[in-house]
Amino acid sequence: MFKILLVCALAALVAANENAEVKELINDVNPDGFKTVLALSDGTASQATGDVHGNIDGVFEWVSPEGVHVRVAYKADENGYQPTSDLLPVAPPIPEAILKSLEFIRNNPSKE
Repeated sequence: MFKILLVCALAALVAANENAEVKELINDVNPDGFKTVLALSDGTASQATGDVHGNIDGVFEWVSPEGVHVRVAYKADENGYQPTSDLLPVAPPIPEAILKSLEFIRNNPSKE
């Protein structure tokens, strides 16, 4: 099922960039996994590899209308979808008072 979704996503990516030429397109599906690569002439690219267990490692990138190079690497496995990118938001640090409270709760469990 995921492979079908991946191929559809790649087709949508190509359709969205109808003025770009396809420089590289690889879709290898084997009994033990798959490898897909797409590179367009406008700098848009996507590649992913997956295994028979559903684990996937991939990356996709493009240049935004503002001229910013966007790159997202990801891993999808038993721990879920895990993207990494310099452009993804980062949570603020946990306040010191909250950290102390959590430590107190951990060191003084409820008697019930």
